[in-house]
Order: sequence, then C-alpha cells, then structure tokens
Amino acid sequence: MALEVETGTGSATAESYASVTQADTRLAALGMTNWATLEVAEKEQALRRATQFMEQRYRDKWKGTRLYRAQALSWPRYGAIVDDFDVDSTVVPAEVKNACADLAVKALAEDLNPDLTRAVIREKVGPLETEYSAHSPQGTRFVSVDQALGPFLRGGGANVRLVRA
Repeated sequence: MALEVETGTGSATAESYASVTQADTRLAALGMTNWATLEVAEKEQALRRATQFMEQRYRDKWKGTRLYRAQALSWPRYGAIVDDFDVDSTVVPAEVKNACADLAVKALAEDLNPDLTRAVIREKVGPLETEYSAHSPQGTRFVSVDQALGPFLRGGGANVRLVRA
C-alpha cells in the first residue's frame, strides 16, 4: 500500500508528514546509511510509525488550529506563529517533516511508544550491578526531536514570552 503523505491540503487519508523521498534526502545528508539499505515498504512503515508517534505526543501541543476538521493529521494548521511570523497554512513545515524522518530511523530500532513497566531499582547479574535513579523517566524522550519542534509547540501554562520595550 503506497504511503499517503500530507502535502498541506488537509487530507483525510494522510499517513505521514514526510515522503520516502524527503526522508531519503534528509537522512542521507545526516549520514544515516542504514536507512538507504531498506526496502521502500520498510521506509513507509517506519514513517507511518513516526507520524503516529508525533500525533500521539504532540497533537494537543501544536500552536494554532487544524485547518480542517476531517484532516487525518495535525498539520496543516492556521494561526501558528513561529519567531513572530505566521506559518503558511498550506504547507507542512520543513521542521515537522524532518522530525518525522528523524523519528522514522528511531522507529526502526525501537518501539517509539513502549508499554511502561515498573522501574528497576537494582539489578545484579554476576559482578555487574545496575541501579536506576528513583526520579528518572521510565520512557524514552527524544530530546533532539522535542527541541526541533519546540518553536511549533505551545508552552505550558506558566510559560510567557517576554518582549522588552
């Protein structure tokens, strides 16, 4: 089944923010050689999983409002302002496409949304011993993706942008 990519039209059937070609270009530039060896179907599956993760993690955090009620994904949006400029409501921003490609590589190596279990406090196998901090998160955070998408996300209730007069 061919990958249905959101191009900025607000498609009701879109499955990914990035196309295989866009991901190929992005990941080749970053030197992700393992991506180039994959079959097209594997790349499409990874892009679907990456987009699904983005929808679950960021859907309620994006700036602005979805363009159409029936669109499958969160982008395109209107009313999103980044660096004092309106984001064009007829496109998916390059940063969103790039984050999708970056997450697709991670989706090949791990489950982006694993089920969480109790945290390991101490584990000893022979002479090796592991103890985790009581305050460390159980799930993986993809900090580079969070930072790349940060300008497109609303801040928490206590975050206010200050501008000097």
